[in-house]
Amino acid sequence: MPETPPEKGAGARPRLRSVITTVLLIMISVMIIRDILVRRWGGSAPPASDIARPSR
Repeated sequence: MPETPPEKGAGARPRLRSVITTVLLIMISVMIIRDILVRRWGGSAPPASDIARPSR
């Protein structure tokens, strides 16, 4: 039973998908870390509360 050779350029698509996935994961990780750092050390004012408290 003869094996058929792989198509020309067939290895490029999974590799391109892998590169795109890796880049997106790195970008999401950077955004999450930046958000954590900004919330911890960058906040000059305390976050505003969305809950209305009744006045007495």
